Amino acid sequence: MAEEEPKIGVYICHCGENIAGAVNIEEVKKFAETLPNVVVVRDYLFMCSDPGQELIKQDIKEGRVNRVVVAACTPRTHEPIFRKACEDAGLNKYYFEMANIRDQCSWAHWHEKEKATEKAKQIIAAAVAKARLLEPLEDRYVDITQKVLVIGGGIAGIFAALDIANAGYKVYLVERNPSIGGNMAKLDKTFPTNDCSACILTPLMVEVANHPNIELLTYSEVEAVEGTVGNFKVKVRKKQTWVDWDLCTGCGACTDVCPPKARVPDEFNEGLSKRGAIYIQFPQAVPKKAVIDIDACIECGGRKFGTEPRKTKDGKPILAPCEKVCPTGAADRTKPRNPEGELIELDVGAIIVATGYKVMDKTHFKEFAPDSPNVITALQMERLISATGPTEGKLIVPSDIPKYEEWKKKVAKGEEVELEARKPHRIVYVSCVGSRDERFHTYCSKVCCMYMLKQAMLLKEKYPDLDIYIFFIDVRTPGKDFDEYYMRCRQLGIKVIKGKVGGIRRMPDERLWVRGYDAEIGKPVEVIADLVVLATAIEPSDGTIELARKLGINIGAEGFFRERHTKLYPVDTMTEGIFICGCAQGPKDIPDSVAQAKAAASSAMSLIAPGKMKLEPLVSEVDKEKCSGCGICVPLCPYGAITMTKYNESMRAEINPALCKGCGVCAAACPSKAIKLHGFTFEQVLAQVRTLAKRGIVEVL
Repeated sequence: MAEEEPKIGVYICHCGENIAGAVNIEEVKKFAETLPNVVVVRDYLFMCSDPGQELIKQDIKEGRVNRVVVAACTPRTHEPIFRKACEDAGLNKYYFEMANIRDQCSWAHWHEKEKATEKAKQIIAAAVAKARLLEPLEDRYVDITQKVLVIGGGIAGIFAALDIANAGYKVYLVERNPSIGGNMAKLDKTFPTNDCSACILTPLMVEVANHPNIELLTYSEVEAVEGTVGNFKVKVRKKQTWVDWDLCTGCGACTDVCPPKARVPDEFNEGLSKRGAIYIQFPQAVPKKAVIDIDACIECGGRKFGTEPRKTKDGKPILAPCEKVCPTGAADRTKPRNPEGELIELDVGAIIVATGYKVMDKTHFKEFAPDSPNVITALQMERLISATGPTEGKLIVPSDIPKYEEWKKKVAKGEEVELEARKPHRIVYVSCVGSRDERFHTYCSKVCCMYMLKQAMLLKEKYPDLDIYIFFIDVRTPGKDFDEYYMRCRQLGIKVIKGKVGGIRRMPDERLWVRGYDAEIGKPVEVIADLVVLATAIEPSDGTIELARKLGINIGAEGFFRERHTKLYPVDTMTEGIFICGCAQGPKDIPDSVAQAKAAASSAMSLIAPGKMKLEPLVSEVDKEKCSGCGICVPLCPYGAITMTKYNESMRAEINPALCKGCGVCAAACPSKAIKLHGFTFEQVLAQVRTLAKRGIVEVL
């Protein structure tokens, strides 16, 4: 069929009114009939529908056409549909060309019907010019590595890893912290059922650690990614823990003796308390192993890591406190250790990014007295009311947490003393702090309304006399049972005020003067509070931009990883084989994160399950007889697909088709015209350009 005279069929789609509402279809049809080699022209309401595709198939089967041009919408979503229709009818699917007269024409000129119609003619004419020169191409197949890398060990990463592992595939789960669990591990309860967060999460964490198909790499980070879909090579840096994890039992004896000088703000408790330089991330940590923060360590005993201890006059070694109490020798400092940790290389077929989120820091909001310890974020409030938090769930103002810690020490010694820390009587919640705000983030953080209601409900049920105010711009409760949850809060006597908080002033007695506005009564409101909770915006986790660069995936305007298509491919990225889920993709609650994690896992398994992967032939190829060996193309390739190899005693460029993405940079740069981009050859592209130039396309752009 390749040697036959081209017989081109042009099929014009109305796309309902999306195209027909701006383009005169009948006029375009008559024009298409005049184009060279066009033998069939048809139009249909929805060409992508089964009846529409059947029109194309029938013409191919009956021998009317051997080239197909569909004038419709974007090839990004619909080209595969029409290629398959051609293939099903017995025509090489690369004898197909698409003319985008929706996105590039009707939508761009919706109120200019005459211009839209003329432009549609020209786009179709260019597509027909290329179709006359199309070549038959064949797909190729490569082996796939049937292993998956999951980056991030929060609830999304955990579910993605478990789904894939339960299907029988090997999973590497990489987490930058010493333990998996993510932000969900910090929560006390989860809405709308008020289930214990740890009760849900901990069994899943243990299941991950014990799963035979999951290799857990905590306290590790992705350092570099090479390769392409189906065959990624990933370098992972296992950070130095300074504790022998093979010996550590997680008893916690070392954490209790770390001296006060080495204590730093505890990240897990959101800075409300301090931890030692040697620490276990949290009580339910998986793996439950100690880590030494080398930047916080004051090197007790006066010696560096990896050196022998000094000795007393009677010859006894002078050990650091953590060394002395460790029953297994896991904290032994004499062992030589590489400060850089260990670099390992993983071969995987697909990658899932589930790196979660962080909450916006309160210091950005000078109007809300961020210097006051009694102005806290909602995530800090989660730790304050949690049984595993800095006050073991006892509600006291954060400024008095040091008093609580002193009281706890005295009680541990057997002293009978009363806790003198101040309990809050009035709490104010402020919504949309940094969200829906032109100064910071215009997006809604999606979960703030619900977690404020949840915290207020839990507090009111435990402390009925507590006076709670919530300042809302709007109450957003779009999920299942969410509105009922909101009504339950109102019935408890929680005061919900529609309006913004203009400012907060710190008072000498550490109380807070909150100035707001009640939009419903149209008057200012002033509240003297003991504690203010800011619902600060959800932001991309630290390192998101750097990780995106390593993976070669895009970041959206709001800073989260960008999906390939909002509706059709919400967990795919523009880099094939790399998927995103959970809050790495954008703000969402736990059910949505889990659902998206399962979708990403399913997509990854669909990719690796066959063991082989089809590669489209729309890639570049070097004619080594024409190649001069100049090497200009090598550094220009954004995918590292080109290398210089020996050919007849000379160096010539060679392109790895598995790495090539068909961008055409090399073909455009080659001074010898030795590189051919299949599907977009010089002849094909120039035919389109000449057609457009001849018809004066510039006049209607």
